[in-house]
Order: sequence, then C-alpha cells, then structure tokens
Amino acid sequence: MADSIFRRFIHSSQETVFSGAKGVETVSLESEDDDDAVINEFLSRFVWIMRGKLTEVYTEADKKEIDAMLHVIVGKVVSEMEEDRLEQFIDSGSQDFSEDLWTTVREVSSVVLEDMKKAKKKEKMRSFLQSEEVKEMTRFAGEIGIRGDMLRELRFKWAREKLEDSDFYESLERMRKEAMEPEVESQSHGNDEDEDDDDQVVSLPKRSGKIKYNIYGLDLSKPKWAEVAEQIHEAGGSIWPQEAKPISGKCKVVTERIVSLQVDDDPSPLIAEWIELLQPTRVDWVALLDRLKEQNVQMYFKVAELVLDEETFQTNVRDYSQLVDEHAKHNQLDDAERIIQKMNEKGLTPDIWTKTTMVHMYSKAGNLNLAKQAFESLKSQGFQPDHKVYSSMVTAYINAGDLNSADSLLKNMELNKFNPSEDLYLALLRSFALNADPTGADRILTQMEYRGYQLGLESYTYLIEAYSRSGNPYQARKYFDDIIKHGYKPDDKCIALMIAAYASKNLLDNGLQLLLQLEKDGTELGLATYAVLIDWLSKLQLVDEAEDLLEKFTEKGVSPSLDVHISLCNMYAHAREEKKTLQALGVLEANKDKLKFVDFERVIKALIAGGFWQDAERMHKLMTDQGFKSIPLSISLQASQTSRTRAFIK
Repeated sequence: MADSIFRRFIHSSQETVFSGAKGVETVSLESEDDDDAVINEFLSRFVWIMRGKLTEVYTEADKKEIDAMLHVIVGKVVSEMEEDRLEQFIDSGSQDFSEDLWTTVREVSSVVLEDMKKAKKKEKMRSFLQSEEVKEMTRFAGEIGIRGDMLRELRFKWAREKLEDSDFYESLERMRKEAMEPEVESQSHGNDEDEDDDDQVVSLPKRSGKIKYNIYGLDLSKPKWAEVAEQIHEAGGSIWPQEAKPISGKCKVVTERIVSLQVDDDPSPLIAEWIELLQPTRVDWVALLDRLKEQNVQMYFKVAELVLDEETFQTNVRDYSQLVDEHAKHNQLDDAERIIQKMNEKGLTPDIWTKTTMVHMYSKAGNLNLAKQAFESLKSQGFQPDHKVYSSMVTAYINAGDLNSADSLLKNMELNKFNPSEDLYLALLRSFALNADPTGADRILTQMEYRGYQLGLESYTYLIEAYSRSGNPYQARKYFDDIIKHGYKPDDKCIALMIAAYASKNLLDNGLQLLLQLEKDGTELGLATYAVLIDWLSKLQLVDEAEDLLEKFTEKGVSPSLDVHISLCNMYAHAREEKKTLQALGVLEANKDKLKFVDFERVIKALIAGGFWQDAERMHKLMTDQGFKSIPLSISLQASQTSRTRAFIK
C-alpha cells in the first residue's frame, strides 16, 4: 500500500469516519436475525485480520491512526454491502482505494470467507460427534477394549462419514427442488441458488438497507474480542483434522524420489533427508504413506515399517494393526508376523483389530493351529467374535479337514444369533460330500432349510455325491428324483454322480434305465457322464462299448480327462493290449504330478494283472518319488514276478 496516498485519503475522510464511528460501536445485537449474525461474523473477522495487515505495514503509526484507517475500510465495505454490491466491489476493486489497498482487501475478504466456510463445517462436525449413533459406536468400541488416540480417531472417522452422508443427501434434495421449480428459481434467484450450503456463507446474505452489526469496537481494545480473535483458528482444532504441510522445492523433489523407488531400494537415506527438510508431524507422515499406498505399494510397506520407530509419527497400537492388515491382504504372512513380533518386543499387546486380522490371515493361509490361538485369545479378552471371524474359523476347519469342529463352530455361531451365509453352508456341505459322509451332509441341508435358504440344484447335487461316494445308490436316487420334482433339470455333474452311485454296486440295469429315461426327457449327456460310463465299462472289460463312448470326446473336440486315461489304462492292461496300454500309460506318466495314491495303486495292479511287470515297476518308482509309500504293492509285484518265473521254468 502506498503510504502517502492512504494518509491523504485518511485526512480527507477523517471527519466523516469519526462521525460514523459511534454508530458502529453502539448497535445492539438483541434483534439480530441469521443474516445479521453472518454479517457480524464476517466484519469481526475482517477487522481483526485487516488490523494486523495495517500494523505490519505502518510500523510507526499510532493506535489512533490505525483505527482511522480501519474505519475508512470498514465504512466502504459496509456501504457496499448495504447496496448489495460487495461481491462486485471485491471482484473489480474501487476507485477510492489504491491498487495495493484493493489487493489487500480482496485477499483478506477471501481469507475471511474461507475461514467462515471452515467454521461452518466444524460446527456440523461437532453436531455429528454428539449424535446418538456415533456415541453408541464409541461406547461399543470402548467396551471391547479400544482406548486413547485410537478411540478418538475412530470417533472422528465415524462422524466424518455421517457428515459426508448428510452433505450428499442435502445435495440430492437441492437437485430435486431445482428440477421441480426451475422457472421460479431462475426468476427469483438467477444463478445464485446453484451454490451449496457452504457456499451460501461464502457469498454472504443478499440484502439492501442498513446493516446492524457489532464488532466489539473498531479499536479492538475489549478483552472479549481479543479472546475470540485468538481462538478463530484454534476453536474446534480437536474436531477438524489437521492438514499436511505444503511440499515444495527440494522437499518435493525428495518426495518424488521416495515414491519412485524400486522394490529392492533402501528408502532410509531419502527418508532421513525428507525429515530434515520438512520436520514432519503425524499428519505429514500419513499423507506420505497414503500416496505410497496408491502409487508404490511395495515401498509403502518398507516406509511404513520404518515410520513405526519415528517419534514424530506418534505411533500407536492401531498403526501396527493397520500394517499387519495390509500385509495380510497381500498374502504376506511372514511380513505380518514380523510386525506382530515388533509389537511384542516393544511391549505392546496386540489389540482386538490385530487379533481379528490374525484370525483371517491364518485361516486364509491354512494354518489352523495359529488361527485357533488367535481366536481363543480374542474370546479370552471378552470379545464376542463377529460374523466374519466365525466364518473365517469355520473355513479354516473345513480346509484342514476337521469337519466335526467346523460343524460344532457353525452351531455355536447360530446360538450367538449370527446367521451363517449360504456359501459357508455350501462349503461345509461340499466337504461332507467329498468325505463320503451323507449323515453330515443331510444335517447341513436340514440346517439350510431351517434358516430359510432355498435348496437348489447345487445343494442337492452335493447330497447325491455324499451318498454316491458312500455306496448308497438308492438314497442317492431318492434325492435325484427330488431334484426333478422341484422343477430343476439335473446337470451333467449330477447325472454323472448318479451313474457313479449305480456303478459302485454294479447295478447296470438301473443305470441303463436312468439313461433311457433321461434320453426320453430330452436330456443330453455331457462329458462327465461319459467319463463315468467309460470307467464302468472298463471295469466290465467291455472294450468296444468303452471305445464307442470315447468317440464322444472326439466329436466335441475335447481331450479325454486324466480319469478317462486311468480307466483306459486299466482296461487295456487287463485285456493285454500292449500298444494301447502303453499309449494310455504315457499320458499318465506325463501327468504324474496330478496322480493320487489311489490312481497309482489302480494302475500298478492293472499292469501286474496284465503281465506288464517292468511298466509296473516304473510306475511304482514314480509313485515313491512323489512321496507315496506302498510296500504291500512292491511285495505283490515281487511275488507276481516270482510266480511268473516259476511257471515259465516249469
């Protein structure tokens, strides 16, 4: 601001200014409405900040001159507000003010309006912090052992989510009103109503006429105003989150280098340089970690682990649990365990969040013992496992093959008023089917029906599989017929399981009748059913019939499955067809890693029965190389060779 220009303006206007000063100071607040309150706040903030600007520039001016300058500026601002021209005044300037003064007024006005906007958001945030829903969640978090900074952060997080939801629905309501009355809004408000609630504070109330305002005296000598001004940027500081420091210059370059580091790079030197340049607080660390998580996940893990030891990060238990959770999400079990070990070394007891993550992590990794330890530790702390924790533990038991424990925990889950998901029931039902346990499968199906789940084709198919594997074709057929009665069309897998059930008891007539019935109903057999039929025919040594069905795979342009080649090898070996036996055997040897013990056992016995002793020895060696032990088969092989030799000598 130009000193000489302002002083001439002061002297020429001094009489007018002081004659109006009394009115500025003596107006009452008793009849203020909402608009007056907004204007009062704007003027009060404006005067306080502008006084500081003037004091910085006019270091030699006494208090009386500074007050006179403030009266001039505020008088002009008020007059423009009374004529509803404040926005044009701020945007275009004024001939009464110098260019420097106009620039300062515009900057201060922008700062004040932005501060008022933030203050309104803080007030809304405060109301959501005191809402019953947030209080209830906070009480629950406290009951399960969450304390201190972690509880405070969760409370702010929940309140911010409610604030965002409220703003979203308010914007939808404004859009609805605008859509219903576009013409009225256009005539009465023009484009002003397009602004949201926060922006209404920024633009100030539209009005004309005398303004009633009280800014605690332009001399700013009253203690009350000094207290209010001092708390403008501090009020609600514990409610509104602190913002990260702006990064520029060399610090920005270092930040970009950290973000662009490769997986094998050591971030420690750059982090040390970054700390020296920025002198970061917790919010600065969080901003850096958030950026790394978005752009360089592997480096995020390295930096996050380094940050845990930084004093300025103010590390708490929740920071450890978040890092453990991130490692678990990326299936980095060893890294997660290392962070847990660091917690123990620092004497920090893993909180409920960490132990919950451990349950999910170990269950997913198939480590039942560690999952059980974490689960029991949760319950020992008085924490009632939630739906996800129960589901993870049930899944861990299923994957470990402990179906009785899985079933027991599922019942415990139901007793605690948690409704297991349909997928969880189906997973346990599938396991009972694979283990040939129709009793367990039937019990799970009954529980699903009791819980209101619609029993579909998949659930009935698992039950048929359980009876098929257990060798009960009649009960399997009962449920097969139930599928049709309920309006479902059996798929290829379901038909194959039913045929396999008949094959287990060699009920050829029943199987043929079922196939004829399906053909009559227009059902086309699939490759899974053909594979079961080939296996059945191979056991009956019906070579020509099995080869006819083998043509079905060629017609569909699909290679026979490994199970089909096992059946063919068994059939051709017993029929002593050397060429075809060796062809099928070659496929099995190429896929030796996929063969199970029962597959090796069946093939070796067939080769011995057909007189292919060397091939049987070779398959036996492949079996032992895969980790299977079959001493009885080896003895059988030697006995067979001895008997063949003796027969040849005789």
